[in-house]
Amino acid sequence: MSKKKILIIEDEPHIVLGLTDALEFEGFSVVSAGTGNAGVQLARQEKPQAILLDLMLPDTNGFKVCEELRRWDAFIPIIILTARGQEIDKIRGLDAGADDYVTKPFSVGELIARMRAIFRRASAARSSETTPEVFALGQAKINMTTHTVERGNKSDSLSFYEVELLRLLYERVGQPVSREEILQKVWGIEPNASNRTVDNFIVKLRKKIEKSPDKPQHILTVYGYGYKLAP
Repeated sequence: MSKKKILIIEDEPHIVLGLTDALEFEGFSVVSAGTGNAGVQLARQEKPQAILLDLMLPDTNGFKVCEELRRWDAFIPIIILTARGQEIDKIRGLDAGADDYVTKPFSVGELIARMRAIFRRASAARSSETTPEVFALGQAKINMTTHTVERGNKSDSLSFYEVELLRLLYERVGQPVSREEILQKVWGIEPNASNRTVDNFIVKLRKKIEKSPDKPQHILTVYGYGYKLAP
């Protein structure tokens, strides 16, 4: 079985070295670039299965790099690495096309868990018989194969984690799914009270799917617990 290839775009050598050692020890193949432009070029050459992207790069900012990578490949999982603690920067990264974010200093063990969850969910998706290729939520038509959602004349792309979050909710349609279970099954990480990852992705999905995102009819909040999908 061939190793899963991870591309690291990061300009701090000690971080690259630490990540490379940890990922290779866990059985991944690793390539790296120290600038955004080199990272985009290397992505096209090496065709990795996932990308770890620093937001602070010497030649350009990570948001622009993320947008370029997403134009190149709509499906590849992208996790941004950032020293910034402000929520707005994380949201901006997600809006640029990132699938997830990890704030420095981060736990290498947690990052490894996220990488394994990515590939576990991708493998499960290929063999899933419970989620149809295309299904409707109100006026929105979701295509799980092309990672797109169409509502009226508007079309939006869906990131890896958006698709997997929808898939999990669809598998339990009409039933509440806790934030803790979502984090564990989709992101592969243990929940904590300060983690807003699930909520941020729900906000993004509602903007793409709901007619009125502030008054959702299909991606519903179960207060104090999690979320459920209503067809």
